[in-house]
Amino acid sequence: MHGFQRKGGKLFAEGVSLDGLADRYGTPLYVYSAGTIVDHYRRLRGVLRAVNPLICYSVKANSNLAILSILSRLGSGFDVVSGGELERVRKVGGKMDRCVFAGVGKTREEIELGLRFGVKAFHVESEEELEQIAAVAGRKKGRHAPIALRVNPDVEAGGHAKITTGTYANKFGIPYELVAAAYRRAGADPRLHLRGIQMHIGSQITRVEPFRAAVRKMIPLVERLRDRHGLEYFDVGGGLGIVYEDALASGRDGWWKTLRSEKAMTLNEYATSLVPMLRDLKMDILLEPGRFLVGNAGVLVSEVLYRKSTGQKYFTIVDAGMNDLVRPALYEAYHQIEPVGKPRPGAIPTDVVGPVCESGDVFCHDRSLPPLERGDRVAILSAGAYGFSMSSNYNTRPRPAEVLVTGSRARVVRARERVAGLWQGERK
Repeated sequence: MHGFQRKGGKLFAEGVSLDGLADRYGTPLYVYSAGTIVDHYRRLRGVLRAVNPLICYSVKANSNLAILSILSRLGSGFDVVSGGELERVRKVGGKMDRCVFAGVGKTREEIELGLRFGVKAFHVESEEELEQIAAVAGRKKGRHAPIALRVNPDVEAGGHAKITTGTYANKFGIPYELVAAAYRRAGADPRLHLRGIQMHIGSQITRVEPFRAAVRKMIPLVERLRDRHGLEYFDVGGGLGIVYEDALASGRDGWWKTLRSEKAMTLNEYATSLVPMLRDLKMDILLEPGRFLVGNAGVLVSEVLYRKSTGQKYFTIVDAGMNDLVRPALYEAYHQIEPVGKPRPGAIPTDVVGPVCESGDVFCHDRSLPPLERGDRVAILSAGAYGFSMSSNYNTRPRPAEVLVTGSRARVVRARERVAGLWQGERK
């Protein structure tokens, strides 16, 4: 997280003090580093330059318009999973012919929207969806729906069960053994235009072996289908993991260091494992990173409200809750927590908990942290992906403001919600 460093003992986002931002905009507060996003995008493209991939940012990781604008200006494509995400990309001037439309449950209205906007392709997850896309395209004279089938390669990626997608126990994709027949049927349908083939095996993958195994398994199938149907691209999906523990201490290269104590997978190892196989295909290569680009580009700043001890446990109660950052409650996910101000000497094992009326509203258990007092601020690190985008108004809590920092300049890219706005549209 090189965009977040200590200066004079205090935490800064690039050239701006997090304490200063909290004073100005309040807490809880999401803060993003624009420079980190740009750096991650460029480094990823750099190591894969031999295959010149089209990077399609996975919008679900963080869909703020300011984030999308940064990536659009860099030339990124986009991976969307809803009509709403597609509308967001269009709002920032993202090129529709660099957008792929994924998701297992596309509605007829979303398919019509994708056709009208001219997406690069629909990534199809089932044969019934394929029939629906063909039917929608058939009602538009002279229109052919561009498609790529998502292959489920039945490769175990590891990690949390709720973020694995590449086995037959998951809802995603068409089983490997059934894909060739599905392409034959689709190829005979004049309403469809076969453009590519896609896979995606999961999220937060920190070892190169699952990627290597999945691509190696896919290559013979991709080659056969390329030759038979003239496929233009192979999309290898996303899933590149980030470091959540010791993210701040690890410095510039920490965003790629592996999670916890596993053997590190470097960016060069990822590229070295995949590029030779992909280069030999003589096809366009697509990649769908999300968390990798924005995860360590964001923090959630929160203020200590109270402290208490039950005689068995010590609690630090902060003003951010599971409605603001649900990953620890949903996935038992680890997020490093750091004092925003200069850390005091010593350490106390504490549960850091939020104000939401749920026992699961916990950011960490028995974490050894420097002593904290009421009014102190903490930064929950690596919160740039699946933080605000998964937030809610549970307990009728307004969602936080979002701030983007570029060098010494900070600007609000989403205003804090107001309580009265939460029941707009309701009727009593």
